[in-house]
Amino acid sequence: MANIHSFESLAAVDGEGLRYDIFFSGCPLRCAYCHNPDTWHKGEIEMDAEELFRKIRRFKPYFKNGGGVTFSGGEPLLNAKFINTLYPLLKSENIGYCLDTSGSVALNNDVKTAIENADMIILDIKFYNREDYEKYTKGNFELFQAVGRYASEKGVRMWLRTVVVPGINDTKQAMDGYADFVKQFKFEKYELLPFHTMGFFKYDELGLENPLKDTSAMDKSKLAELQKYLNSII
Repeated sequence: MANIHSFESLAAVDGEGLRYDIFFSGCPLRCAYCHNPDTWHKGEIEMDAEELFRKIRRFKPYFKNGGGVTFSGGEPLLNAKFINTLYPLLKSENIGYCLDTSGSVALNNDVKTAIENADMIILDIKFYNREDYEKYTKGNFELFQAVGRYASEKGVRMWLRTVVVPGINDTKQAMDGYADFVKQFKFEKYELLPFHTMGFFKYDELGLENPLKDTSAMDKSKLAELQKYLNSII
């Protein structure tokens, strides 16, 4: 059984083609800029592999041009064993999957298998140094590097993403740091995403402190400048 937060059908940004996004509940990180704190803990939806497969299969006609399933979260690799159980069912229908992950889990055999079977990995590069990573995510800096290196070693297609937050990592100097850091990975593209405030209401609803409540959304024109600069140095 897996605990699932929500689903999104016909998504077009979390991998190639049209996707069916499955958001697992549970995350080992507590990112200061998280816009989905409602995924941190156990949700209301529980499904076994057969049940979820039947739900996914209904969307197969839309999986064209590289489309398929994207496992997100929360942290999908907390459910690596479940994903590995689901994989033969997906394979029987020629449905591939993408892992949209922070890589914030130990690289055990189940995680390795889930990585190896993936069509693609979208790896969230939160910070390029241990100090900021631990300060803003409360996570283990080494874990996600091991996941990215393993995917690179196994030749799994990989995209990288980083959320840019005003006043934290929104400078060309930060982009220099990211560009140098990601040299350890083999990836196809590196995309910057803007910090936004649309999830702020969730902190109020859940009674959680929002550490960035006074931070404005990332200016999109500045983000475009940083993306152009990053593209020029990687």
